[in-house]
Order: sequence, then C-alpha cells, then structure tokens
Amino acid sequence: MATTVILGVIGSDAHVVGITILERALETAGFDVVNLGVQTSQEGFVEAADAHDAEAVLVSSLYGHAEQDCRGFHRKITAAGLDVTTYIGGNLSVGQNDFEETRETFREMGFDRVFDSEAGPEAAITALKRDLGMREAEAERTAIST
Repeated sequence: MATTVILGVIGSDAHVVGITILERALETAGFDVVNLGVQTSQEGFVEAADAHDAEAVLVSSLYGHAEQDCRGFHRKITAAGLDVTTYIGGNLSVGQNDFEETRETFREMGFDRVFDSEAGPEAAITALKRDLGMREAEAERTAIST
C-alpha cells in the first residue's frame, strides 16, 4: 500500500508548475499523491489529510507570503488530531536573503522540513523516505518475501 501525501499551494498563491512537477516525481517514487492545486486554505490541507489518512502534508508557496499564510497551520493540524509530517518549500518570503533565517522561522512554526526554491523534487522524496521510515519498511518487506 502506497504512502499518501497531500500536496498543494497555500493561500492566494497561484503558482502551479512546481507542484505539478513534484506530483509526478512523488508518484514515480511510489507515493499516492492528493494534489489540492493552487490557492488552498489551511483548512483544505487539514481536511484532505484527515480524509485520505495522509502521512505527510507538503505545502508550496512561491509568491513570498508563506509565513502569513501558514500562521496557525500546525494548531489546526493538532486540533484535528492528525499526526502528519509537514514540509514547506518555495520562495517563502519576500526579499529572502538569508535562507537559514527563513528555515528557522518555519521550523519554529512547526514544519519538519523547509526547502528553498532551488530544491528539486528528489530532495523532498529522499527526506520523505527517511522521515517516514520507508526504507526500513521496504527492507522488511524484501526480507519477508525472500
């Protein structure tokens, strides 16, 4: 059974190309992807994660207002009783000069991983596999089937 991940662009952001590329890469890597598309509310992510019993939520934002769009996001996840790994990536702040400061801001907001706009899909896939323990599960399945 494939691991389900929720993917979408948060807030008023309408940039779709990045999540389309990420969706295809995640599917190729064996994930079951629920792509919410663009201009998705926090509630939309939470409801989808709950409805699909997702293990991870991947938030994209390219227009630079992700901090504003994500305030309170993890409180909503907790209130819904969800235990999901959360990632965010893209151009997360206007005038982003020091990405390490941006990364720390989003880590403090509750995100497990924070990627800059230069990160490719393989970075998220590698991190997801590690964070969700998929390599160990694959190794166990192989050992059982042999």
